[in-house]
Amino acid sequence: MNKKYIIKSNEEIEKIIKTGKKSVSKYFIIYNIESDKEYNMYCISVSKKLGKANIRNKQKRRIKDILMKNKLELHRKYVIILRKEVLTSSYQTLCEELQNQIKGE
Repeated sequence: MNKKYIIKSNEEIEKIIKTGKKSVSKYFIIYNIESDKEYNMYCISVSKKLGKANIRNKQKRRIKDILMKNKLELHRKYVIILRKEVLTSSYQTLCEELQNQIKGE
């Protein structure tokens, strides 16, 4: 994932969570707001409760791969929080669920 697509600022993440729309599913909690950019921006958050660093990083890589393969140009900023059901689900299931949840906003 290119650096321009990543949200790193804590203030910006807090703003998205406080003022954005919330969407909850079995696998994800997604907050989003409108963006002035021509592309989507993402922050992927994984709790330490999900496992050690290598497990958390693998899940982040899976989500980043899904987002980059299925470019959705909706001009929004997203904070994606992963839930523990992500650990036991298949790549295809995550791909379908994430796309449906983002498109359904």
